[in-house]
Amino acid sequence: MRSTLERPPAHVCAAFGGVADGSERLPDSTAWRCGALVLKPVTDQARTLWTAHALDYVREPGLRVAKPVRSTDGRWIVGGWTASRFLPGTPEHRGDASVLAAVKLHRATAGLPRPEFLDARADIDAVADRVAWEELDVPLEETKGGRWFEVLAGARRPIRLPSQVAHGELLAGLLFDDDDVPGVVDFVPYYRPGEYGAAIVAVDALAWGGAGRELLERWAHLPEWPQLLLRAVLFRLAANALNPRSTQASLDGLRAAAREVSGVL
Repeated sequence: MRSTLERPPAHVCAAFGGVADGSERLPDSTAWRCGALVLKPVTDQARTLWTAHALDYVREPGLRVAKPVRSTDGRWIVGGWTASRFLPGTPEHRGDASVLAAVKLHRATAGLPRPEFLDARADIDAVADRVAWEELDVPLEETKGGRWFEVLAGARRPIRLPSQVAHGELLAGLLFDDDDVPGVVDFVPYYRPGEYGAAIVAVDALAWGGAGRELLERWAHLPEWPQLLLRAVLFRLAANALNPRSTQASLDGLRAAAREVSGVL
């Protein structure tokens, strides 16, 4: 298997129409910039192809989208690499702008079909999502989030919203560039109500982005908001408890988020 730190070959850059030499790895990433393109190594072909189609599908004037690029012969993947347009910007702690970006993204992706590969996912986050939505019951380490999960789980009530493709990691990959609209560079899909993606953004902003309960209250007009926030914080707590590499800092942030979410239930 290719190392995720390996530089993309010059012929791969050229196949996508990029600069054949002078590529540079993006900070804290396995992706490489080749001129106006970003190349990423492919670790899951089904998800890579789905993501390319999903980002190509999005048409939303309130978002910049790193549009996928086909090779000169029409392929999304060449030699184990995929390409997209480079978007300038960096992640920033902009809670309201990030929640609004999630609302706009999920409005734009409401027509996407359910990805077939979701059924085969068995990674920690996929398991945690099913646990949060009462589709799976697995033991959770009490000292790593399981106790908070147990306390909050009893407040779950049925949610009567249609399911659609929902982004489960938007905050971490949202790029801001001064006053330009936010940029979306990836898509981590789940099949839940669209507002669930916005709830995950809000919980992540509470846990690790310095946001407070006021953020939750400003978006209280979203349908089923308290229950979706509850599912989002349960999702993160379950993932933290299941992850052998989770840290005390991540748990401290989730405790803070859990307290604020419990206050709006």
